[in-house]
Formats: sequence, C-alpha cells, structure tokens
Amino acid sequence: MSHLSNEQLASLKKSLLERKKELEQHFSQNGEENSLLGDSLRNSTGELSSADNHPADTGTETFERSRDLAINRSLSEELSDIEAALQRMKDGTYGICVISSQEIPYERLKAIPYTPYAVDHVPPRESFSDRPVEEEVMTAPPSGAGRNRQEHSGRFDDAGAWDSVEDYGSASSPVTPPGQDADKEEI
Repeated sequence: MSHLSNEQLASLKKSLLERKKELEQHFSQNGEENSLLGDSLRNSTGELSSADNHPADTGTETFERSRDLAINRSLSEELSDIEAALQRMKDGTYGICVISSQEIPYERLKAIPYTPYAVDHVPPRESFSDRPVEEEVMTAPPSGAGRNRQEHSGRFDDAGAWDSVEDYGSASSPVTPPGQDADKEEI
C-alpha cells in the first residue's frame, strides 16, 4: 500500500464502506420481497399449478424472478468483493495485484475500489458468444434454410419480386384493359 497516500487510502475506504452500506441496505429492505425468491414459483405467484396453464401465462413472473435472482447474485458477489477489499486493507495488501504483486494504479482503484487485479491480470470473463453444449447434439437445419438460402440460384427470391410484378401496375398507376398499352392513346 506504499504507493497510495493516506488521503487516497481514506477516500477509497470511504467509498468501499458507502457501497457496502448501500448493498446491505438493499438486502435488508428487500428481505421480505426477496424471501419469495427462495420459494417455489407456485408460492410466489399464487397459482395452484402451472401444468394446466399455457407457459406464457407465467412468462412474466418467470422472467422477473430470474432477473431478480441474477441481480441479487451479482450484488452479493460485489458485496463479498468489497468485504475482501476491506480485509486486504486491514492486512496491508490492498492495492497490490493478487496475481502479479504489481501495484494497482490509484485511477483503477478509484474506478473499481474492490478490484484485486491489475488491468493486465484480470481473469477473462465467460464469453457470451460461446454456444450451449446442447447444440452439439442438435440436428442441422434442412438444406436451403438459413445462411445458404441465397446461394441456391434458380429459386424465386424476394429481391426480384418487384421485377416480376411491376408489369401488372400498382395502386397509383392508371388501369388499362389487358392487351392495351397505356402509353398509346386512341383517338
């Protein structure tokens, strides 16, 4: 912690304690509401059974329940990170990267006061572009579907639709009987 001045350290500790208080207040205020999150969906929605209902009937409740659980999990992880940072302050290791033992710059600590990592040593996050394991056993879509659809020439394509029907006119073009040309006026 020698690279941090006493003022910087006090400022960081103050911000950590304020955020910790906010998070603890969140969990204490939402205690009754969040106690339903541990219950079954039946208890939290009041429905006797979801088996006789269409899945969309409980879609909103299911979505909001999963969202609330994800938010609480994220806030709980942040709270434990803050507590670990406060412990590192007590131990005298705050501001030192746990992987490389390099000093973490004050600017980074000011932005993320509970971080135990220097920028170069942050563990990679799970990539959201990774596909689920279940897709490995799924059957491929039928040929001609999806991205290869345009490669098959000779089939009717949306891009040529107007070219195919423009001879028949549109709602704003004058109506002419079949076999007559609209450009020729008969006198």
